Amino acid sequence: MASAEHTIPLQSNDEAILVLGPYDRYAKLLRQSLEIELYTRGGNLRLEGAERDVETAAQRIEHLLGKHRKGRELEPREIEAILTPSAGSPRDAARRPGDGPPRRPDSRGGSAGSDEGYSRTPSGPNRRMIDARAKGLIGSLRPRAIEPRSQNQRRYLEAIENHSLVFGAGAAGTGKTYLAAAAAIRALRSGLVRRLIITRPVVEAGERLGFLPGDLQAKLDPYMRPIYDALYEIVSFEEIQHLEEMGVIEIAPLAYMRGRTLSHAFVLLDEAQNATIGQMKMFLTRLGEGSRMVVTGDPLQTDLESQKRSGLPDAIRRMRGFAGISVVEFSSRDIVRHPLVEQIVRAYDGRPEAGDGADEVGEQA
Repeated sequence: MASAEHTIPLQSNDEAILVLGPYDRYAKLLRQSLEIELYTRGGNLRLEGAERDVETAAQRIEHLLGKHRKGRELEPREIEAILTPSAGSPRDAARRPGDGPPRRPDSRGGSAGSDEGYSRTPSGPNRRMIDARAKGLIGSLRPRAIEPRSQNQRRYLEAIENHSLVFGAGAAGTGKTYLAAAAAIRALRSGLVRRLIITRPVVEAGERLGFLPGDLQAKLDPYMRPIYDALYEIVSFEEIQHLEEMGVIEIAPLAYMRGRTLSHAFVLLDEAQNATIGQMKMFLTRLGEGSRMVVTGDPLQTDLESQKRSGLPDAIRRMRGFAGISVVEFSSRDIVRHPLVEQIVRAYDGRPEAGDGADEVGEQA
């Protein structure tokens, strides 16, 4: 069979990511189903292989790009069904627009094509039932009223409301995480976003904990506990639990964000001082359409190993002054915890004892 080449112009790097997929997942599926090679070069997508297969792949990719350019939000399983329809049902083409493709069972009884293995919500009628339940639960949320208790806290909440990316940096106990979580719940309830995603680096705070028993979730729970504590002060335990089960709220380690595009979501990175420069770049570039991000942390309380630089002060230095980005820095005067916390922070600020290292355990922000 004659070989052929085909070039598809791309309008942005996002389009390359859309077609190739996280970790080149969609590219691998195309290679498996068709005798082609595909790669990006000079802002274009190049296809090489058997003439008929190249033509087929080009039609599928241009169909996918056409939907994307019309503003259609596509789920991973829907992208797979467009690029490799033979993997789905022969009736896929006859489905109504917006129904989405049927999910395919995997060997574990789940469904293939979920976003990095994280989405477990069914599609079709069951999905629509769950969506309706989630909307009803979101609409019934009655979060605790939050009032700023300092000028910086007021500026912080205003920045979150008016900017796509906000950095909240400063001393422990200043309400950075709590206020961001409250703003996220408010944005979710008002319909500004569809999901709430909260993440933090999984870094031991100056201790070697060794082996932790249990499954993956049980191992991660201690690191995520401060996030849950903040949410439980704003809405009830049962509401958070139900929204997690429906996929509306996701709490996950920072490493799980790689390869994703976070669209129509409120995304909070907590304890950001424990993210490396590379991790911070990875996280910030996850920002998708209709989303906003808040990054919180205390640059003076990093738990990274001494040879690793924190990505939080580096990102603030790089991003300060950009349109759509706000930086709010808190001081010990903004502390709203126990009155002694302000005195404790002042006692430690700028006065390390001889022999103390940068990895001393600090209070979580």
